[in-house]
Amino acid sequence: MKNLAKFLLFVLVVSAGISLLYDYRLKHGGLKLPSGRTPEKYTLASEPSVDSKQVASLEALNRERRALIKSVVPSVVAVKTSKKIGVRREYGLDPFEFFFPNQRRSRNPNDEALVQNSLGSGVIVTNEGHIITNNHVVTDRGGNPVDQIEVQLSDGRTQKARLIGADDQVDVAVLKIDDPGVKPLKLADSDMVQPGDFVLAIGNPLGFEETVTDGIISSKGRPNRSDFFADLLQTNAAINPGNSGGPLVNLRGEVIGINTVIASTTGGSQGLGFAIPSNTVRMSLESLLKQGRIIRGYLGIQTRPLQPGQNSTDSEGVVVDGVMPGSPAAQAQLQPGDVIRKFNDHEVTNIRALRSMVAQTELNKNVELEVLREGKPLKVTTQIKEQPVDYQTTGVLPRGNQPQAQNPRQPSDEEKASSPLASIRVDELTPEMASQLDLPANVRGVLVASVDPDSGAAELQKGDVIEEINQQPVTSVSDYNKIAASLDPSQPQVLSVCRHRIRSFLVLRPR
Repeated sequence: MKNLAKFLLFVLVVSAGISLLYDYRLKHGGLKLPSGRTPEKYTLASEPSVDSKQVASLEALNRERRALIKSVVPSVVAVKTSKKIGVRREYGLDPFEFFFPNQRRSRNPNDEALVQNSLGSGVIVTNEGHIITNNHVVTDRGGNPVDQIEVQLSDGRTQKARLIGADDQVDVAVLKIDDPGVKPLKLADSDMVQPGDFVLAIGNPLGFEETVTDGIISSKGRPNRSDFFADLLQTNAAINPGNSGGPLVNLRGEVIGINTVIASTTGGSQGLGFAIPSNTVRMSLESLLKQGRIIRGYLGIQTRPLQPGQNSTDSEGVVVDGVMPGSPAAQAQLQPGDVIRKFNDHEVTNIRALRSMVAQTELNKNVELEVLREGKPLKVTTQIKEQPVDYQTTGVLPRGNQPQAQNPRQPSDEEKASSPLASIRVDELTPEMASQLDLPANVRGVLVASVDPDSGAAELQKGDVIEEINQQPVTSVSDYNKIAASLDPSQPQVLSVCRHRIRSFLVLRPR
């Protein structure tokens, strides 16, 4: 035992000596690294540059933001879809891969079909497992449902989801998974949202799951080109492809909107994101769950904006151009030329506001309209009815009931030359052409036939559909010419454009 103890003591002394010698040579530059380079002397900072007491409020904000994100992320899902597509192959070339190299498609080994995959986002909104996403996430470019839908939960589990129903006018779809342990988020009252409110956008942009970006509500009441019944919330929270269908949440972790579209010249985020307000989403959700289909109220009128000084001291209100026989408007004895100022005590600021209020009104409910008739105020009452299946959502009356319109004035050659859109040639959008281009059924606008490549409108492409110019609907070439001729060439113009099944805003700036 004594010999063993002496041996162990000897080993310890030798080890200590070697360690001391190594430290000495290291400090005095005598030790060389395998590469021949002498190790650098360094000292890491041991104290933060700012005392935490000086930024206590920011530290508290950090903790609160972490708590908010931790509470909402488990309710957000990735929506993965697949669609089998039959293609005609010649000489071994898949035409889809030629024209759309960035889309993911895989070959089914059992046949000659290809499988197209896509990715979006969604949010759980009921204890029963109902999920809100965008309709365009679960349909192909022709508006047809995909073959298979899967959702991936935040814990990594993947489940099959079934499509309960969709509202293509609002771009909302309702999915369902069978999972009793889901955590839903509450749908807030989006009418209470104000510009400047703090928001988080959560989703799967470009396939990066559970991505959180923050920002504020930039504006509200932005026109939605695919939805004639509700406007959009605008946010500067970064939204990119793949965020579609994900939630926009407030400080309380409530859903105030469903992210749906971006305005971009590059295809990526430029701080111009748009979300469907939660009140509009709730209307579609409850209609689908309670009735099994989308039910909207309607008034049965054709309208046009009120011009300043027309039967009024200001420009707020909507002018009745025509009344559909047997409609709620006919029951109220509305007449062409009437100016609708209020709907159930709510100010009617424009056509979209009126459509939204009418569409979201409970069916068979009595409503009061305040109108101006030949400059005199008048109150009428009617009962909102369900919108007929064949009633155009644009408010166009059936043939034979449309008021006779005067021949529109054609712009002069000088007006065309000075217009910022003079470099664009457009044609009427026919049903045949819309079908050929696989456009959504609710697209209304003019078809871009050609664009001068040297103009400021070069980002437009042949085959694009211009639906609006500066929030003014474009339904014909005549509309387009009149609006284009009235534009100030020194100001930027905002176009609402549909390309295939993707809708976006395009800003044309003066050159």
